[in-house]
Amino acid sequence: MGHLYLVATPRPQQPEAEFLLRVQDALDGGVDTLQLRCKADHPVYGEARPYIALAEKVRDLAHAKNVPFFVNDRVDVALAAGADGVHLGQNDLPVEWARQLTPGLRLGRSTHRPEDAERAFAEAPAYFATGPVYPTPTKPGRPAAGLEYVRHVAQLAPALPWYAIGGIDLSNVQDVLNAGATRIAVVRAVLDAGDVAGAAYALKRMVMVDR
Repeated sequence: MGHLYLVATPRPQQPEAEFLLRVQDALDGGVDTLQLRCKADHPVYGEARPYIALAEKVRDLAHAKNVPFFVNDRVDVALAAGADGVHLGQNDLPVEWARQLTPGLRLGRSTHRPEDAERAFAEAPAYFATGPVYPTPTKPGRPAAGLEYVRHVAQLAPALPWYAIGGIDLSNVQDVLNAGATRIAVVRAVLDAGDVAGAAYALKRMVMVDR
């Protein structure tokens, strides 16, 4: 697993070509783990076939850079698109069921509380995410877990790779690293930047220097 994880989320009115160009720029800038997340209410990618078609294109971009590619939530889309894995939230398909359905897929896991992290240790996914560290419109209504949760997980020194996620950008990433994170996941800080590759490069540099 890499150290700068991009959760690529196409915007409702964004042309596909622009989205794919931004993903490519992010990879060129240093993103080394990639996830495609299409919301169920997206006007185009909310249905399985368009989601799969987009996932295949994003997969090709990721694999051309030897970057692992995950699909959010949808085990069926991940399998159909030839993804490396699927990322599951706390209310998504249970890990044991996902493993039975798709034993070849690597599993990622979201955690928001210490008890979620403890469960993730037992489930042994490929990685887990901790957050949201800060309030974020990506997860409306979900309270921030805060830097205290990052510190809690860091003190446990898990053998599994883990990522701090949620509202992280250049203005606060150092605080997240100081709390003990060695990997971060981002959305808007890279994908919505004016200079996508530059934003990815700057974040990756901070993460790697801190290590």
